[in-house]
Amino acid sequence: MSRNVVLRQGAALRPRKQKTLWQRIWLKRWCYLIILPGMAYFLLFKYVPMYGIQLAFKDFDMVAGITASPWVGWENFRLLFRDREFFLALKNTLIISYMQLLLFFPFPVILSILLNEVRPRKYKRTVQTILTFPHFLSWVIVAGIMMNILANNGAINNLLAVLGFDKYQFLTDKKLFRYILIFSLMWKESGWSCILYIAAITGIDPSLYEAATIDGANRWHRIRHITWPGILPVVVITLIMRVGHIMDAGFDQIMNMYNSTVLDVADILDTYIYRITFQRTPNFGFSTAVGLFKGLTNCILLLTVNAFCKKLTGTGIL
Repeated sequence: MSRNVVLRQGAALRPRKQKTLWQRIWLKRWCYLIILPGMAYFLLFKYVPMYGIQLAFKDFDMVAGITASPWVGWENFRLLFRDREFFLALKNTLIISYMQLLLFFPFPVILSILLNEVRPRKYKRTVQTILTFPHFLSWVIVAGIMMNILANNGAINNLLAVLGFDKYQFLTDKKLFRYILIFSLMWKESGWSCILYIAAITGIDPSLYEAATIDGANRWHRIRHITWPGILPVVVITLIMRVGHIMDAGFDQIMNMYNSTVLDVADILDTYIYRITFQRTPNFGFSTAVGLFKGLTNCILLLTVNAFCKKLTGTGIL
């Protein structure tokens, strides 16, 4: 064996020198450059504002600023838990979020499975485009559409009048208003939400369906034993993320659709914060306390549901 061969073999056996952190970052510099805008967004709009959390424990003075404002300890939270309007807003938030979780969350999953069963690709794409389009309308426009349909002089009441029936006040009916919220949410977001599940279905190996068909499985069997297990991890992750936002019942939607008549059933924590901050003498410490309570509750629920889902299905986000 020649000397050069021996040297090459010895060099191959020697452990390579470990790259430093900065060398590894430089090696992947283009990947980091791509994610830089996203990192900047979260840094500027999610982490930097956390400096203001201390307002929840202070009596904010605009002249003195955040740092120099006097500390009041838990006083803002004591005031919070004595406020009847806060508990009403908390109750409405939980009820509306529960209705969204129970009625809206499964709908895009079912819709994606039904769309997957549509065979003509042109028809399937057309339906998906029609269902996705409302997502790109703002809640201001959607609220205007709902009012044009359901208001006293709206399309449905005009039709009822033509048919000889009495007009009905849909938007001021406390029992009906929450269901109107869920219906408008379904119409606006179902098509967009099902894109994620359709992508998950697309990733399932087609040979599984072929083998099941050869074995005599019908559509229901293929959905139950192939499609559903294939999208289950995605459904679990989206469920965890949704529960992590259970204290966010949809500020934009409710702010544009509710009125003083249905305030008792539609006022959620976000609209409550808006009212006490901008429609009364502002108390930023108190408003921050409400926001901090909301954020901590969401975090606790997220971690709890994540642990439960991970134990039950083996899928989680942490």
